Amino acid sequence: MSPSGIPRGGPPLTEGEAEDLLRCICFKTGPPRTVGVELEWLVHELRDPRLPVRPQRLAAALDTVRALPLVSALTFEPGGQLELSSRPAGSLMECLDSLAADLTVVRAALGPLGLTLSGYGVDPWHAPRGRVLHEPRYDAMEIALDRTGPAGRAMMRDSASVQICLDAGLEEPGPLGYHRRWQLAHLLGAVLVAAFANSPVHGGRRTGWRSTRQALWTDLDPRRALAPSPDGEPRAEWAAHVLDTPVMCVRAEEGPWAVPEGLTFREWLRTGLPRPADADDLRYHMTTLFPPVRPRGHLELRMVDAQPGPDGWMVPVAVTTAVFDDPEAAETVYRAVKPLAEQAGPDPAPRNPLWQAAARDGLADPELHAAARVVFSAALDALPRIGASEEVRRMVAAFHERYVIPGSCPADNLQVVTS
Repeated sequence: MSPSGIPRGGPPLTEGEAEDLLRCICFKTGPPRTVGVELEWLVHELRDPRLPVRPQRLAAALDTVRALPLVSALTFEPGGQLELSSRPAGSLMECLDSLAADLTVVRAALGPLGLTLSGYGVDPWHAPRGRVLHEPRYDAMEIALDRTGPAGRAMMRDSASVQICLDAGLEEPGPLGYHRRWQLAHLLGAVLVAAFANSPVHGGRRTGWRSTRQALWTDLDPRRALAPSPDGEPRAEWAAHVLDTPVMCVRAEEGPWAVPEGLTFREWLRTGLPRPADADDLRYHMTTLFPPVRPRGHLELRMVDAQPGPDGWMVPVAVTTAVFDDPEAAETVYRAVKPLAEQAGPDPAPRNPLWQAAARDGLADPELHAAARVVFSAALDALPRIGASEEVRRMVAAFHERYVIPGSCPADNLQVVTS
Protein backbone atom coordinates (compact mmCIF):
# COMPACT_ATOMS: atom_id res chain seq x y z
CA MET A 1 0.00 0.00 0.00
CA SER A 2 1.37 3.41 -0.96
CA PRO A 3 1.38 6.38 1.45
CA SER A 4 -1.60 7.78 -0.48
CA GLY A 5 -3.63 4.67 0.28
CA ILE A 6 -3.58 3.53 -3.34
CA PRO A 7 -2.57 -0.11 -3.80
CA ARG A 8 0.79 -0.44 -5.50
CA GLY A 9 -0.69 -2.53 -8.26
CA GLY A 10 -1.90 -6.09 -8.37
CA PRO A 11 -1.49 -8.26 -11.42
CA PRO A 12 -2.83 -6.75 -14.65
CA LEU A 13 -6.46 -7.61 -15.27
CA THR A 14 -7.65 -9.18 -18.52
CA GLU A 15 -10.94 -8.30 -20.16
CA GLY A 16 -12.37 -11.73 -19.40
CA GLU A 17 -11.28 -11.54 -15.76
CA ALA A 18 -12.90 -8.12 -15.47
CA GLU A 19 -16.21 -9.44 -16.81
CA ASP A 20 -16.10 -12.39 -14.42
CA LEU A 21 -15.31 -10.15 -11.46
CA LEU A 22 -18.17 -7.79 -12.28
CA ARG A 23 -20.64 -10.63 -12.53
CA CYS A 24 -19.50 -12.00 -9.16
CA ILE A 25 -19.46 -8.84 -7.07
CA CYS A 26 -22.33 -6.68 -8.33
CA PHE A 27 -25.38 -8.91 -7.71
CA LYS A 28 -25.00 -11.02 -4.57
CA THR A 29 -28.17 -13.02 -4.38
CA GLY A 30 -30.06 -14.44 -1.42
CA PRO A 31 -33.22 -13.74 0.57
CA PRO A 32 -33.72 -9.99 1.12
CA ARG A 33 -32.78 -9.40 4.75
CA THR A 34 -30.98 -6.09 5.14
CA VAL A 35 -31.60 -2.42 4.45
CA GLY A 36 -29.25 0.55 4.53
CA VAL A 37 -29.54 4.28 3.93
CA GLU A 38 -27.15 7.03 2.92
CA LEU A 39 -28.42 10.47 3.93
CA GLU A 40 -26.93 13.66 2.51
CA TRP A 41 -27.69 17.02 4.09
CA LEU A 42 -26.87 20.61 3.22
CA VAL A 43 -25.32 22.55 6.11
CA HIS A 44 -26.86 26.02 6.54
CA GLU A 45 -26.85 28.95 8.93
CA LEU A 46 -29.35 28.28 11.68
CA ARG A 47 -30.52 31.91 11.99
CA ASP A 48 -30.87 32.54 8.26
CA PRO A 49 -30.14 29.88 5.63
CA ARG A 50 -29.75 32.56 2.97
CA LEU A 51 -26.46 33.60 4.57
CA PRO A 52 -23.42 31.76 3.23
CA VAL A 53 -21.43 29.61 5.63
CA ARG A 54 -17.80 30.66 5.30
CA PRO A 55 -15.45 27.80 4.32
CA GLN A 56 -13.29 28.12 7.44
CA ARG A 57 -16.32 28.01 9.70
CA LEU A 58 -17.79 25.06 7.83
CA ALA A 59 -14.48 23.20 8.02
CA ALA A 60 -14.28 23.78 11.80
CA ALA A 61 -17.85 22.52 12.22
CA LEU A 62 -17.12 19.42 10.18
CA ASP A 63 -14.12 18.72 12.40
CA THR A 64 -16.44 18.90 15.41
CA VAL A 65 -18.82 16.40 13.85
CA ARG A 66 -15.95 14.04 12.94
CA ALA A 67 -15.16 13.69 16.65
CA LEU A 68 -18.66 12.49 17.55
CA PRO A 69 -19.31 8.86 18.59
CA LEU A 70 -21.59 7.73 15.75
CA VAL A 71 -22.75 4.30 14.65
CA SER A 72 -23.16 5.42 11.04
CA ALA A 73 -20.23 6.13 8.75
CA LEU A 74 -19.65 9.87 8.41
CA THR A 75 -18.35 11.46 5.22
CA PHE A 76 -18.55 14.82 3.51
CA GLU A 77 -19.31 15.78 -0.07
CA PRO A 78 -17.24 18.32 -2.02
CA GLY A 79 -19.52 21.25 -1.18
CA GLY A 80 -19.50 20.43 2.52
CA GLN A 81 -22.69 18.37 2.48
CA LEU A 82 -22.77 15.99 5.42
CA GLU A 83 -23.46 12.31 4.72
CA LEU A 84 -24.40 9.60 7.19
CA SER A 85 -24.33 6.02 5.92
CA SER A 86 -26.00 3.41 8.07
CA ARG A 87 -24.65 -0.04 8.65
CA PRO A 88 -26.62 -2.81 6.93
CA ALA A 89 -29.55 -3.35 9.28
CA GLY A 90 -31.60 -6.49 9.80
CA SER A 91 -34.89 -4.62 9.64
CA LEU A 92 -36.41 -1.34 8.56
CA MET A 93 -36.86 -0.11 12.13
CA GLU A 94 -33.31 -1.03 13.16
CA CYS A 95 -32.05 1.09 10.26
CA LEU A 96 -34.35 4.05 10.94
CA ASP A 97 -33.75 4.09 14.68
CA SER A 98 -29.98 3.91 14.35
CA LEU A 99 -29.79 6.75 11.84
CA ALA A 100 -32.26 8.88 13.78
CA ALA A 101 -30.13 8.53 16.92
CA ASP A 102 -27.00 9.61 15.05
CA LEU A 103 -28.81 12.58 13.51
CA THR A 104 -29.86 13.71 16.98
CA VAL A 105 -26.22 13.71 18.08
CA VAL A 106 -25.08 15.59 14.96
CA ARG A 107 -27.77 18.25 15.26
CA ALA A 108 -26.98 18.73 18.94
CA ALA A 109 -23.34 19.40 18.02
CA LEU A 110 -24.12 21.78 15.14
CA GLY A 111 -26.77 23.84 16.96
CA PRO A 112 -24.39 25.61 19.40
CA LEU A 113 -22.22 26.45 16.39
CA GLY A 114 -25.15 28.25 14.77
CA LEU A 115 -25.55 25.65 12.01
CA THR A 116 -28.29 23.26 10.97
CA LEU A 117 -28.94 20.38 8.57
CA SER A 118 -31.32 21.21 5.71
CA GLY A 119 -33.19 18.71 3.55
CA TYR A 120 -33.36 19.98 -0.03
CA GLY A 121 -32.44 18.16 -3.24
CA VAL A 122 -30.34 21.16 -4.26
CA ASP A 123 -29.37 24.29 -2.37
CA PRO A 124 -32.18 26.80 -2.91
CA TRP A 125 -30.07 29.82 -2.10
CA HIS A 126 -26.45 29.20 -3.00
CA ALA A 127 -25.18 28.16 -6.43
CA PRO A 128 -22.49 27.31 -6.84
CA ARG A 129 -21.34 26.53 -3.32
CA GLY A 130 -17.58 26.61 -2.90
CA ARG A 131 -15.76 23.29 -2.98
CA VAL A 132 -14.63 22.42 0.54
CA LEU A 133 -12.84 19.15 -0.24
CA HIS A 134 -9.69 19.40 -2.30
CA GLU A 135 -8.62 15.82 -2.87
CA PRO A 136 -7.27 14.10 -5.98
CA ARG A 137 -10.60 12.31 -6.55
CA TYR A 138 -12.64 15.50 -6.56
CA ASP A 139 -10.03 17.47 -8.51
CA ALA A 140 -10.16 14.81 -11.21
CA MET A 141 -13.95 14.55 -11.08
CA GLU A 142 -14.36 18.28 -11.58
CA ILE A 143 -12.06 18.26 -14.61
CA ALA A 144 -13.88 15.31 -16.16
CA LEU A 145 -17.39 16.59 -15.55
CA ASP A 146 -16.57 20.16 -16.64
CA ARG A 147 -16.13 18.81 -20.16
CA THR A 148 -19.88 18.43 -20.53
CA GLY A 149 -21.06 21.59 -18.76
CA PRO A 150 -21.90 23.00 -15.31
CA ALA A 151 -24.16 20.16 -14.10
CA GLY A 152 -21.22 18.23 -12.65
CA ARG A 153 -20.07 21.03 -10.37
CA ALA A 154 -23.63 21.67 -9.22
CA MET A 155 -24.13 17.97 -8.48
CA MET A 156 -20.89 17.79 -6.50
CA ARG A 157 -21.35 20.98 -4.50
CA ASP A 158 -25.05 21.78 -4.27
CA SER A 159 -27.07 18.54 -4.16
CA ALA A 160 -28.27 16.17 -1.44
CA SER A 161 -30.24 12.93 -1.50
CA VAL A 162 -31.74 9.96 0.31
CA GLN A 163 -30.12 6.80 -1.06
CA ILE A 164 -31.78 3.50 -0.18
CA CYS A 165 -29.81 0.25 -0.22
CA LEU A 166 -31.60 -3.09 -0.48
CA ASP A 167 -30.44 -6.64 -1.08
CA ALA A 168 -30.24 -7.71 -4.72
CA GLY A 169 -32.75 -10.53 -4.19
CA LEU A 170 -33.10 -14.21 -4.85
CA GLU A 171 -31.42 -16.06 -7.71
CA GLU A 172 -34.68 -17.65 -8.84
CA PRO A 173 -37.62 -15.90 -10.57
CA GLY A 174 -40.50 -14.30 -8.70
CA PRO A 175 -41.30 -11.01 -6.95
CA LEU A 176 -38.15 -11.19 -4.81
CA GLY A 177 -35.86 -12.42 -7.60
CA TYR A 178 -32.93 -10.19 -8.49
CA HIS A 179 -33.97 -9.88 -12.14
CA ARG A 180 -37.45 -8.68 -11.16
CA ARG A 181 -36.06 -6.29 -8.51
CA TRP A 182 -33.67 -4.81 -11.09
CA GLN A 183 -36.58 -4.12 -13.46
CA LEU A 184 -38.75 -2.83 -10.64
CA ALA A 185 -36.08 -0.40 -9.48
CA HIS A 186 -35.85 1.29 -12.88
CA LEU A 187 -39.62 1.78 -13.22
CA LEU A 188 -40.46 2.46 -9.58
CA GLY A 189 -37.46 4.80 -9.52
CA ALA A 190 -39.30 7.30 -11.71
CA VAL A 191 -42.28 7.18 -9.35
CA LEU A 192 -39.96 7.87 -6.42
CA VAL A 193 -38.42 10.83 -8.26
CA ALA A 194 -41.88 12.26 -8.89
CA ALA A 195 -43.37 11.65 -5.44
CA PHE A 196 -40.39 12.94 -3.48
CA ALA A 197 -39.25 15.76 -5.79
CA ASN A 198 -37.98 18.53 -3.51
CA SER A 199 -35.69 20.83 -5.49
CA PRO A 200 -37.57 23.36 -7.66
CA VAL A 201 -35.29 26.26 -6.68
CA HIS A 202 -31.55 26.45 -7.17
CA GLY A 203 -29.39 29.43 -6.34
CA GLY A 204 -32.38 31.69 -5.72
CA ARG A 205 -34.29 30.99 -8.94
CA ARG A 206 -37.00 28.56 -9.99
CA THR A 207 -35.63 26.17 -12.57
CA GLY A 208 -38.79 24.76 -14.16
CA TRP A 209 -38.09 21.32 -12.66
CA ARG A 210 -39.68 19.87 -9.57
CA SER A 211 -36.49 17.83 -9.08
CA THR A 212 -33.64 20.02 -10.25
CA ARG A 213 -31.30 17.50 -8.67
CA GLN A 214 -32.54 14.80 -11.05
CA ALA A 215 -32.25 17.22 -13.97
CA LEU A 216 -28.60 17.77 -13.03
CA TRP A 217 -27.95 14.02 -13.06
CA THR A 218 -29.57 13.80 -16.49
CA ASP A 219 -27.19 16.43 -17.88
CA LEU A 220 -24.15 15.19 -16.00
CA ASP A 221 -22.28 13.14 -18.58
CA PRO A 222 -23.06 11.37 -21.86
CA ARG A 223 -22.79 7.93 -20.22
CA ARG A 224 -21.60 8.03 -16.61
CA ALA A 225 -25.01 8.72 -15.03
CA LEU A 226 -27.02 6.43 -17.32
CA ALA A 227 -28.53 3.08 -16.48
CA PRO A 228 -27.84 0.04 -18.62
CA SER A 229 -30.83 -1.64 -20.19
CA PRO A 230 -33.08 -3.10 -17.47
CA ASP A 231 -34.52 -5.60 -19.95
CA GLY A 232 -31.49 -7.84 -20.49
CA GLU A 233 -29.74 -10.15 -18.06
CA PRO A 234 -28.70 -7.78 -15.23
CA ARG A 235 -25.19 -9.13 -14.68
CA ALA A 236 -24.31 -9.08 -18.38
CA GLU A 237 -25.85 -5.64 -18.97
CA TRP A 238 -24.08 -4.11 -15.99
CA ALA A 239 -20.71 -5.66 -16.82
CA ALA A 240 -20.86 -4.31 -20.37
CA HIS A 241 -21.94 -0.90 -19.11
CA VAL A 242 -19.06 -0.66 -16.64
CA LEU A 243 -16.44 -1.68 -19.18
CA ASP A 244 -17.78 0.59 -21.93
CA THR A 245 -18.03 3.72 -19.77
CA PRO A 246 -15.07 6.12 -20.01
CA VAL A 247 -12.58 6.14 -17.16
CA MET A 248 -12.90 9.25 -15.03
CA CYS A 249 -9.34 9.14 -13.71
CA VAL A 250 -6.22 7.05 -13.43
CA ARG A 251 -4.96 7.20 -9.88
CA ALA A 252 -1.34 7.94 -9.07
CA GLU A 253 0.71 7.57 -5.91
CA GLU A 254 2.03 11.11 -6.22
CA GLY A 255 0.84 14.26 -7.92
CA PRO A 256 -2.49 14.91 -9.66
CA TRP A 257 -4.37 12.00 -11.15
CA ALA A 258 -4.59 11.67 -14.92
CA VAL A 259 -7.99 12.50 -16.42
CA PRO A 260 -8.08 10.80 -19.83
CA GLU A 261 -10.75 11.78 -22.32
CA GLY A 262 -12.81 9.05 -23.97
CA LEU A 263 -10.79 6.11 -22.65
CA THR A 264 -13.22 3.33 -21.70
CA PHE A 265 -12.22 0.78 -19.12
CA ARG A 266 -12.38 -1.89 -21.83
CA GLU A 267 -9.87 0.04 -23.94
CA TRP A 268 -7.67 0.54 -20.88
CA LEU A 269 -7.61 -3.22 -20.34
CA ARG A 270 -6.81 -3.93 -23.98
CA THR A 271 -4.06 -1.34 -24.39
CA GLY A 272 -2.49 -1.32 -20.92
CA LEU A 273 -2.06 2.44 -21.25
CA PRO A 274 -1.35 4.74 -19.48
CA ARG A 275 -0.47 1.82 -17.17
CA PRO A 276 -1.93 -1.67 -16.78
CA ALA A 277 -5.24 -1.76 -14.93
CA ASP A 278 -5.80 -4.16 -12.04
CA ALA A 279 -8.81 -5.37 -10.06
CA ASP A 280 -8.63 -2.45 -7.65
CA ASP A 281 -8.77 -0.02 -10.58
CA LEU A 282 -11.95 -1.74 -11.72
CA ARG A 283 -13.51 -1.45 -8.28
CA TYR A 284 -12.57 2.21 -8.13
CA HIS A 285 -13.93 2.84 -11.63
CA MET A 286 -17.33 1.54 -10.47
CA THR A 287 -17.41 4.24 -7.77
CA THR A 288 -17.23 6.87 -10.52
CA LEU A 289 -20.40 5.60 -12.23
CA PHE A 290 -23.59 7.28 -11.04
CA PRO A 291 -26.63 5.52 -12.52
CA PRO A 292 -29.97 5.89 -10.73
CA VAL A 293 -29.68 2.27 -9.57
CA ARG A 294 -26.15 1.08 -8.82
CA PRO A 295 -25.50 -2.61 -8.08
CA ARG A 296 -22.84 -3.00 -5.41
CA GLY A 297 -23.66 -6.53 -4.36
CA HIS A 298 -26.88 -4.93 -3.12
CA LEU A 299 -28.96 -2.39 -5.05
CA GLU A 300 -28.33 1.27 -4.30
CA LEU A 301 -31.33 3.43 -5.29
CA ARG A 302 -29.96 6.92 -5.82
CA MET A 303 -32.89 8.92 -7.22
CA VAL A 304 -34.64 10.44 -4.19
CA ASP A 305 -34.15 14.11 -3.28
CA ALA A 306 -33.26 14.98 0.31
CA GLN A 307 -36.53 15.51 2.17
CA PRO A 308 -37.87 18.37 4.30
CA GLY A 309 -38.08 18.23 8.07
CA PRO A 310 -35.97 16.32 10.56
CA ASP A 311 -37.65 12.97 9.85
CA GLY A 312 -38.99 13.38 6.32
CA TRP A 313 -36.25 11.09 5.02
CA MET A 314 -37.92 8.14 6.74
CA VAL A 315 -40.89 8.15 4.37
CA PRO A 316 -39.07 7.21 1.13
CA VAL A 317 -37.01 4.64 3.01
CA ALA A 318 -40.09 3.01 4.51
CA VAL A 319 -42.10 3.06 1.27
CA THR A 320 -39.28 1.67 -0.85
CA THR A 321 -38.35 -1.06 1.61
CA ALA A 322 -41.96 -2.14 1.99
CA VAL A 323 -42.67 -2.49 -1.73
CA PHE A 324 -39.38 -4.27 -2.42
CA ASP A 325 -39.16 -6.69 0.47
CA ASP A 326 -42.79 -7.67 1.07
CA PRO A 327 -43.66 -10.22 -1.65
CA GLU A 328 -47.32 -9.23 -1.92
CA ALA A 329 -46.53 -5.53 -2.20
CA ALA A 330 -43.69 -6.21 -4.65
CA GLU A 331 -46.04 -8.09 -6.98
CA THR A 332 -48.76 -5.43 -6.75
CA VAL A 333 -46.35 -2.59 -7.42
CA TYR A 334 -44.59 -4.36 -10.26
CA ARG A 335 -47.90 -4.79 -12.07
CA ALA A 336 -48.70 -1.11 -11.48
CA VAL A 337 -45.40 0.27 -12.76
CA LYS A 338 -44.82 -2.17 -15.63
CA PRO A 339 -47.00 -0.13 -18.05
CA LEU A 340 -44.68 2.85 -17.44
CA ALA A 341 -42.12 1.08 -19.65
CA GLU A 342 -44.11 2.26 -22.67
CA GLN A 343 -43.78 5.88 -21.54
CA ALA A 344 -40.06 5.35 -20.91
CA GLY A 345 -39.38 4.08 -24.42
CA PRO A 346 -36.06 2.54 -25.47
CA ASP A 347 -33.71 5.14 -23.98
CA PRO A 348 -32.03 4.41 -20.63
CA ALA A 349 -32.95 6.12 -17.37
CA PRO A 350 -32.71 8.92 -16.46
CA ARG A 351 -32.55 10.28 -20.01
CA ASN A 352 -35.87 8.91 -21.23
CA PRO A 353 -39.34 10.54 -21.36
CA LEU A 354 -40.58 8.79 -18.22
CA TRP A 355 -37.76 9.95 -15.99
CA GLN A 356 -37.75 13.44 -17.48
CA ALA A 357 -41.48 13.76 -16.84
CA ALA A 358 -40.92 12.61 -13.25
CA ALA A 359 -38.27 15.26 -12.65
CA ARG A 360 -40.12 18.04 -14.46
CA ASP A 361 -43.76 17.37 -13.57
CA GLY A 362 -43.70 15.24 -10.43
CA LEU A 363 -47.06 13.65 -9.73
CA ALA A 364 -48.78 16.15 -12.01
CA ASP A 365 -48.00 13.55 -14.67
CA PRO A 366 -51.17 11.39 -14.78
CA GLU A 367 -49.45 8.04 -15.38
CA LEU A 368 -46.96 8.62 -12.56
CA HIS A 369 -49.74 9.83 -10.29
CA ALA A 370 -51.80 6.69 -10.89
CA ALA A 371 -48.78 4.47 -10.24
CA ALA A 372 -47.84 6.39 -7.08
CA ARG A 373 -51.29 5.86 -5.58
CA VAL A 374 -50.90 2.11 -6.00
CA VAL A 375 -47.35 2.19 -4.64
CA PHE A 376 -48.28 4.05 -1.46
CA SER A 377 -51.40 1.96 -0.86
CA ALA A 378 -49.36 -1.22 -1.20
CA ALA A 379 -46.66 0.19 1.09
CA LEU A 380 -49.20 1.15 3.76
CA ASP A 381 -50.60 -2.38 3.67
CA ALA A 382 -47.13 -3.94 3.84
CA LEU A 383 -45.53 -1.78 6.54
CA PRO A 384 -47.14 -3.66 9.47
CA ARG A 385 -46.00 -6.94 7.92
CA ILE A 386 -42.35 -5.80 7.86
CA GLY A 387 -42.48 -4.50 11.44
CA ALA A 388 -42.78 -0.75 10.86
CA SER A 389 -43.69 1.23 13.97
CA GLU A 390 -46.99 3.04 14.33
CA GLU A 391 -45.13 6.36 14.07
CA VAL A 392 -43.51 5.43 10.75
CA ARG A 393 -46.83 4.22 9.39
CA ARG A 394 -48.41 7.48 10.48
CA MET A 395 -45.73 9.50 8.64
CA VAL A 396 -46.21 7.52 5.43
CA ALA A 397 -50.00 7.89 5.69
CA ALA A 398 -49.66 11.65 6.23
CA PHE A 399 -47.41 11.98 3.17
CA HIS A 400 -49.88 9.88 1.17
CA GLU A 401 -52.77 12.14 2.12
CA ARG A 402 -50.90 15.42 1.71
CA TYR A 403 -49.09 14.75 -1.53
CA VAL A 404 -49.88 11.48 -3.28
CA ILE A 405 -53.67 11.49 -3.29
CA PRO A 406 -53.96 15.04 -4.73
CA GLY A 407 -51.03 14.48 -7.13
CA SER A 408 -48.48 16.77 -5.53
CA CYS A 409 -44.95 16.55 -4.10
CA PRO A 410 -42.81 18.52 -1.61
CA ALA A 411 -41.54 20.77 -4.41
CA ASP A 412 -45.05 22.14 -4.92
CA ASN A 413 -45.21 23.42 -1.33
CA LEU A 414 -41.64 24.69 -1.07
CA GLN A 415 -41.60 28.36 -0.16
CA VAL A 416 -38.14 29.89 -0.42
CA VAL A 417 -37.50 33.55 0.43
CA THR A 418 -34.60 34.71 -1.71
CA SER A 419 -34.23 38.32 -0.69
